[in-house]
Amino acid sequence: MSWLSDLVARMRSRVRTRLGRPPLETPPRGQPTSIDDVVAQLTAIGQGLPPADGVAEFNRMYLQVTELVRDQVGGGYFVTPAFVTRLDLVFAGIYLDAVAATAPGTAWAPLFECRSGPGRLSIQYALAGMNAHINHDLPIAVGRTCRQLGLTPDSPGVAVDYARINGLLATVEQQVRESFLAGTALDVDKGYAAPVVNLVCNWSITAARDAAWTNAKVLWELHGVEPLRGDFLATLSAGVGLAGRCLLAPVAGLP
Repeated sequence: MSWLSDLVARMRSRVRTRLGRPPLETPPRGQPTSIDDVVAQLTAIGQGLPPADGVAEFNRMYLQVTELVRDQVGGGYFVTPAFVTRLDLVFAGIYLDAVAATAPGTAWAPLFECRSGPGRLSIQYALAGMNAHINHDLPIAVGRTCRQLGLTPDSPGVAVDYARINGLLATVEQQVRESFLAGTALDVDKGYAAPVVNLVCNWSITAARDAAWTNAKVLWELHGVEPLRGDFLATLSAGVGLAGRCLLAPVAGLP
């Protein structure tokens, strides 16, 4: 699709010529100001929800990931800790907006609409939340973070640290999988558990983040190119929402 790349390049060139170098993007109102702030808000959300609530299931895992990133930021693990910190704040802010919204967007709708009821296991909610937050929110967060800091996805250290976060998340994902496969799946009839086990074994956080990085770079190139960017986001959101509904499909006969 070289014709599309050429078209986007020409349109972006015209926008840059007209606008010149853009100023740093101002963080939106309500964006967290520190990772400790994110931890506090996630903790408050968890305390305000019933333990079996589907959003609470994802929120618990997200809190664990956020604490892990916070502990690594100051320890020399990342090349560009300022970028990782800001990405954490921007990324969390998008989720916090989804929680506070009167009606969830298309990507988040499956989790919020199916957050309770029979036929679903906790791992399904966790995966549905990861699906929405990584596949939809993360590409947006990468671009927003770069614009706030005057960086690009190609700036030194950005891609390296993005990949290093993958390593941290893989650890948490493995813990979640092992907990489910060793516990919940053994507590219910294996005939009911099998479809969910298949879901768990076939969804990959690494693959999701690889796709999110690609989509982040596409959105970066499309910034300021409307209506193409808006159309791309709408299509992305719809696809993520469809995947979320598949992840949350109830298992017949499961209480």
